Amino acid sequence: MSSEIVSSENPDAELYSIRDEAAMGPTTSSPKVLLVGYNGANNTGSEARLLTIIDDVRAVLGEDTEITIPSLNEANLRRYIQESATLKIAPIPSIFFSAIRRLVKESDLVALVEGSCYMDTWTSALLWAFLWATRCAHAMGKPCISYAVDAGSLSRLNRWLVKREASKTDLILMRNKASADLLKTLEVTAPVEVTADTAFDFNVDPADTGILSRLWPGSDAGVVGLAPVDFYQWPVVIRPWGKAADCYDWPYYFSRSEKRRKAAEALARGLAAEADRIIERHSRRVALIGMEGLDAPICNMVLAQMAHPEAARVFTSLDYNASEMTSILRSLDMLVTSRYHAAVLSMAAGVPLVAVAHDRRLQHLFEEAGLLGSFVENTDPELFGKISVNVDRLLADPDPARRSIHESFYDQKARAGRNRDMLREFASNHGLRVAQ
Repeated sequence: MSSEIVSSENPDAELYSIRDEAAMGPTTSSPKVLLVGYNGANNTGSEARLLTIIDDVRAVLGEDTEITIPSLNEANLRRYIQESATLKIAPIPSIFFSAIRRLVKESDLVALVEGSCYMDTWTSALLWAFLWATRCAHAMGKPCISYAVDAGSLSRLNRWLVKREASKTDLILMRNKASADLLKTLEVTAPVEVTADTAFDFNVDPADTGILSRLWPGSDAGVVGLAPVDFYQWPVVIRPWGKAADCYDWPYYFSRSEKRRKAAEALARGLAAEADRIIERHSRRVALIGMEGLDAPICNMVLAQMAHPEAARVFTSLDYNASEMTSILRSLDMLVTSRYHAAVLSMAAGVPLVAVAHDRRLQHLFEEAGLLGSFVENTDPELFGKISVNVDRLLADPDPARRSIHESFYDQKARAGRNRDMLREFASNHGLRVAQ
C-alpha cells in the first residue's frame, strides 16, 4: 500500500501475527459482523442501505448476531441507529487505521457496505479505509465481502491499490454489470457477482406515507424535485491545514478555490432559473432535496437565487430520516437529480427522472433502465438547455418514462433479493452459523 495509508513499521508482519492468533474455525453461536461504510454522514442513501443490510445480516445469520458499525460521527448515526446488546456503534478517529484494524480483529465477518466503494470521486481517504479493512481481514484470516457496491473513476495510484487490495476480498457483490466489468479491467482477481443496490429493498414506514402533503399544504397540485450536488467542493483531500470553513474533518478539506466557488454559484443560478421556469411554465412547486447534509448549502443557494422562492421548499437529510425522504421522493411528479440514491429510492413510484451526473453511478443506473435520453453530464456546455428540454418532455408525456422505470425497478428489486442468498452461501462456506 502507499505510504499515506500504512505505517512504516512493517504493518504486514503485525497483521499476520494477529492472524496467527485468531481463531480460524467456525464462530460461536452469535457471529460478530463489522459493517464498514459511510456511516453517520446524514446521507439518505447510506442510511437506507445500512438499514436494509442490517435486516439482511439478521435474516441470514440470526437476530442475535452482534453487529458493529464504525463511524466518524456517532451522534449523527444515533439519529437512526439504536444501540442494543447486539448492535454497537464504534466511534473511530479521522486517522482510522489502528481503529479499523482493532475492529476487524474483534469480528468474525467484515462487510464493506458503502455503495461508492471502489472509486475516489468523493475522496481517496474513504477508498483507503475500505481497502485497509479488506487488507486487515485478509491478513487475519477473517471472511470479507463487499456488499452490493459500485466502482468508478480512480486515479492511477488508486487503480493500482484497488487491483492489489480488492483482490484480497473473498467475494465482491457489484450492484451493476458495468461496475463488475470495470473491476475486471483493473485486473481484480476476487470472485465478483452482480446483484443490485440494497436500497431497492428499502420500505417507507406507513406512518410517513403522504408526508409531503402534510409538510407542505397545497403540494398536491404537483411538485418537481431538484436534488443537486455541489460538484465543486469534491473531492475531499488530505491537507495539514486549510481554511476552517473548508474543513470536513481534519485533516480532510473540501477542494475549494475561487474558481470553484464561482462555478458553484453559476450552478446555483442555473438551477434557480430552471426552478423558476418550472413554476412559471408548468405551474408546479419545486422541492429542493438535499440527500446528504452537505447538499443543504447548494439547496439554499438555489433557493436564494430564485425569483419565486415562495413556491419552493428545501428538504434535507439534516431534518428528515430515510423513510421520510423516500416518501417525499415518491410523491414527486418528476425528479432532476445528481444523487444516485434519490433516483433509486424514487423508482418504486415510477417517478420520471433526469440525471445531471458527475460520476458513473447514475450513468450505470440509467443505462440499465433505458433512460440515457434523460442523462446529462454536469460538464455539458448545453447543460441547462438539455435539462429544460427533458423536463418539458417528461411533464408533457410521463407515461413512457414511468413504464421504463417501473420495469427497471422490479428487475433491480429481484436482483437485490440475491444479496441475501449470496450472503447466506458465503457465510455457510466460511463456517459461520446460518439461521434456519
